[in-house]
Amino acid sequence: MNTIRKSKLLQKRRWRIRKKVTGTAVRPRLCVKFSGKHIYAQAVDDEKGATLAFLSSLDADLRQKKLSANVVSAKELGTAFAVKAVAAGIGSVVFDRSGARYHGKVKQFADAAREGGLKF
Repeated sequence: MNTIRKSKLLQKRRWRIRKKVTGTAVRPRLCVKFSGKHIYAQAVDDEKGATLAFLSSLDADLRQKKLSANVVSAKELGTAFAVKAVAAGIGSVVFDRSGARYHGKVKQFADAAREGGLKF
């Protein structure tokens, strides 16, 4: 019963954020998702409905480093995502935290992406 309530509240937070945050071709939406074991990040153009860049801790290069969903891994993945996004021609993004609070893993990922060259 309590887990159902928590998942409904999380979905409400996601919808509330998505009402305000949309991505374009010039400034795509950088959405980051932390599961229990892995981290997923993608840059999305919402006007076309297309993913411009994607990276996760399951990627072949990052799998060797045995990254998990913690603060240290979030920092490393944020830097790697910024490099990949800049290579794809993305310089500026809008950050979508997917209903998570902006602290800990989410904050480390965002800070590392900023250090890697993304502007948001």
